[in-house]
Order: sequence, then structure tokens, then C-alpha cells
Amino acid sequence: MFSFFEKLVNPFANYSLEQPPRGFWAFMWYYTRPVAPYMVIVSVITAAIAIIEVNLFGFMGDLVNWFAASNRETFLSDHGSQLLLMAVLLLVIMPVLEIVWQFLFHQTVMGNYPMSIRWRLHRYLLRQSMEFYQDEFAGRVSQKVMQTALAVREVVSRLADVFVYVSVYFTSALYLIGSAKWQLALPMLIWIIGYIGALVFFVPKMRDISRAQANARSEMVGKVVDAYSNISVVKLFSHAAREDDYARQSMTGFMDNVYAMMRLVTVMEITLKTLNNLLLFSSMAVGIYYWQAGLVQPGDVALVGGIVMRLRGMSEWILWEVSGVFENIGTVQDGISTISQPQLVLDRPDAKELTVNRGEIVFDKVCFDYGKDVPVIDSLSLTIRPGEKIGLVGRSGAGKSTLISLLLRFFDLNTGAIRIDGQNIAEVRQDSLRAQIGVVTQDTSLLHRSVLENIVYGHDGASEEEALRAAEQAQALAFIEGLEDRSGNKGMHAEVGERGIKLSGGQRQRIAIARVLLKNAPILVLDEATSALDSEVEAAIQDSLNLLMKDKTVLAIAHRLSTIASMDRLIVMDGGRIVEMGSHDELLANNGLYASLWDRQSGGFIA
Repeated sequence: MFSFFEKLVNPFANYSLEQPPRGFWAFMWYYTRPVAPYMVIVSVITAAIAIIEVNLFGFMGDLVNWFAASNRETFLSDHGSQLLLMAVLLLVIMPVLEIVWQFLFHQTVMGNYPMSIRWRLHRYLLRQSMEFYQDEFAGRVSQKVMQTALAVREVVSRLADVFVYVSVYFTSALYLIGSAKWQLALPMLIWIIGYIGALVFFVPKMRDISRAQANARSEMVGKVVDAYSNISVVKLFSHAAREDDYARQSMTGFMDNVYAMMRLVTVMEITLKTLNNLLLFSSMAVGIYYWQAGLVQPGDVALVGGIVMRLRGMSEWILWEVSGVFENIGTVQDGISTISQPQLVLDRPDAKELTVNRGEIVFDKVCFDYGKDVPVIDSLSLTIRPGEKIGLVGRSGAGKSTLISLLLRFFDLNTGAIRIDGQNIAEVRQDSLRAQIGVVTQDTSLLHRSVLENIVYGHDGASEEEALRAAEQAQALAFIEGLEDRSGNKGMHAEVGERGIKLSGGQRQRIAIARVLLKNAPILVLDEATSALDSEVEAAIQDSLNLLMKDKTVLAIAHRLSTIASMDRLIVMDGGRIVEMGSHDELLANNGLYASLWDRQSGGFIA
């Protein structure tokens, strides 16, 4: 039974990856559609339960009147049918409704609904542009995903359940009391007007504070996670106290919102208690007055008293539920501002798979400026022949890494084109483009998983034997065999920590090289690939790098010029342009920028 209801919604369905709507209600509906039919059923059942509960108070009032007016000997024969109907209502109909409601709400909706939202948000954000992640804390983004998913569920479930229940309950109660004597309903009607007034006054204020609180919470989490993610830098510079101050600023901002919320809650609670006391007093006063005048029965007064006591208990719950809805509305709106950003780099609808047979790369009048006025790459044209090994040289900021990012299509060009074997990379699927390019970067990032999982990340479906062979070729097997994590996993199965923090820079680099060896893509990018290795280790894995580069088109960036001096051709960049081109010896003979850079390194690293 549980499993049946749990499987009514598949939270991991293959939903489309289009940009979520930026409008609030459109955003809500976009993520609610998978569970909408079940929420409608829940609402209908909720309305039915509310009507039945109100009528139970009517039955209790009738029961008081029957006790007062009926003969004990004939009581059951006079009212047996009404008693039987009420028994069926209490023992059969209400339990069945409650059981169906519980299964639908808790098994079908409560778990699947937010997970469905998280799954869709996660898939969309994984495909966001690099520019998006350059402007956001990773901790802040993940917090938004978690918070927004829960907030959407809370808004919709409370609207579908609580608001339906309350509106039907209040309407039914007014009708039932008014049918006995309309004057008896006046205190409740006035109370409802005052209660709605309190909601109108307090709830928007709570919403605004809640929105600011959600944003402050995300910022606080982002700053805390930033410190944890860069703990080695914090330790290196002995800045724990400085990070205390940095975190305290965001925590203080968060607490300012907490204090503002609690002050509002205190005033709201006092107002609510006052309204409830006035409701009870006025309802009983009116009931006693009309009973003394002989215009109502004792059961009518009992009916009013029972409903009023029930409303007193419900009123605080309702107010918090309404406040919760608006609080979550603020959270959703805050999440929309971060999540519903367009993906700046998109595959075209007719995008094809990239096929690489030769490995020729052509940069054709490429211009790019990161959205600024000053070009980073300025009308650059370059043809790299199939299998050619190219070294990119230049001062920091010359545009070398940007050129690599454009080749990987992390950004779209302003003008110009990049072609691989004659295919414009803007017209092929991004996944297929990056599948054909192996990259080893200076800032090697490893996933917080095992060594094996990090290596086979380069080739989906690779075996452990293949991963071991790649690790051996990258001269990484010796240190891998000595690894052990705190869970007792050893060797290839030991976890490397967040971003590979448990490993040295050189060890991370060698695992990254093993990963690319396993990928075996026809185009290879080395962005300071050996920068974290000492000279001995670099020499040890040079054969592996030579093997890695064999029969591939290679683009290598290195500030240590000795590592790329033997490339087929060196491209010297400055200010986003190519200023020199040629072999190591040719460029030295030209006595230009390359020769100047070489002289500063003393030229003492190669024979």
C-alpha cells in the first residue's frame, strides 16, 4: 500500500531542461504539474472533512436539545436513524477519507514533490554557464536549491490543504450558526473581519522580513562554506580570526532579521489573543441573551460555544500557516532571482554531434570581451594543423586561458568562429565537443569521491584495470597504493576529500593526468599541466605526457617555457592578439617578446 502511493509520482522523470519561468505563479505551476492531480484530490478530501467536522458540532447541539426534550425510554426509537447516520459518518466515512488523505499527502506528495523540484533544478543548474558560477557562491546556490524546493511544496500544500479547510470550515460554521439564529453568527462574523485585518497587516510584513532573512541565510551559508572550501588558505595565512569577523558580519545581518521577525510575532500574538478573548465573551453573551429571551435552544448555545472554542484553538495555527505561506513565498521569490537565470551558452535546436577525424582547429577572426568594452581576444586568427603540438606563450592576462575557454565553448564568441575539422563548434552539441577534448589544468579539481571514481570520470564505463593502467602511466600508482581514508578504504577506493584536499598538488595533478589518459580524446589541452610537479616527478612522467600527446592535436599553456620549448610551434600572445609565431629557436633569433620572457627565466632549463 505504501509503495503503491509512493510510486504514483516519479521524482526523477526526464523533465525538459528549459529555463524555469521568472514569474512567481508560473514558476510554482511549472514545478507543481507532476503532483497537481493529487493535490486536487487532497483539497477535495480536505473540504469534505471540514464540512463533516462542522456538522459534528451541529450534531452535538442537536444532541443537547434531544436530551432536554426527549423521553429516556423512547430516545433511541425517536432519534435512532440520526444516531446511526452519525455513527457511519464517524466510524466509516471519516476514517476512509482520512486514510486516503494521509496516503496521498504523505506518501505521494510530501517526499516526491520537493525531490522532483530539486532534481529539475539541479539538472538545469549543472548546465548553467561558467559565467553564472563565477558570480555565485557554490554554497549559496546549493542552499537556494534546497530552500526553494521545500518552499514551493509548503506554499502549494498549505494553499491546497489549510486554506481550503479553513475557508470551507469558516463558511460552514457561519451557515450552521446563522441557521439557528442569525444574530448568533454576528460575533463570529466580526471576529473573522478583525482576524482577516490582522492577517492583512502582519503577514506582508512577515513576508518581507522572511525574504530578507532567506537571502541573509543564503549569504551566511555561502560565506561559511567559502571558508571551509578554502581552509588551506585560511590556515596558511593564519586568518581564522579574520574569517570569524567575515562570518560574524553575515550572521549579524541574519540575526537583525531574526530580531525583527520575533518582535513582529510578539505583537501579532498579543493581538490574536485579544481578538480570541473578545470572540468568546461576545458569543457567549449573545447566546445567553437570546436563550433568556426564549429565542434559541440550549443546544444552539452549545453549538456556538463548541465552534468558538474550536476557532480559538485553530486561530493561532491558521495565522502561523498563513505566515508560513508568505514566508515561503518570500523564499521562493528569492530563489527565482538566482535560479531562473537564462543559460547563456545553449545548444542550437538542430545541433549535431561533433566528429573528429583529423583534429584540425581553426580560429577565424575570433573576438571576445566578457561583456566589457575592452577586448580580451581581439580578431585572432590561427590554424592548428591535425596532430600539431602548439605552445601558447605570453604574459599573464594575454588571453591564453580565455582562448582555451572559448575552444571548450564555456563562452560564446562576440564575432568570428572556431572550427574543428570544418565544423563550427557553435553548431554542435556542447557535450560532444568537450568529449573530444582532454584537459589538464593548473588548478586541478577532484571530486569528493574515491581515486577510482575520479580517474574513470574521464571515460564512462572504464574498468578498474583500465584505471590502474592509466594511474601507472601517470606515475601515480605508487602513492595511490598508500592511501587510506578514515572509513578504512584503501588505495584506489580511498576518498580524496573535497576538491582533493587530502592529496598534495602533485598527487592531484597526476590523478588528473591519469583521468585524461583514460579519456584518450583526439584533442589535448595542457594548461600549466605540470606546474604542481617538481622537476624529478615531471621528468618521470614526461614519457607519459609524450604518450598522451601522441597522434593528438595539442594546445599547451606554460609559464615555465622550458616545458613547451620543444613544441612544433609556439604562439606568443599579448593583449588578446598573436604577436609572434614560430619554433623556439626562431623566436629567440627574432629577439622579441618571447626572447625577453626566455631571458627572464635565464634559459637555463633545457640544453
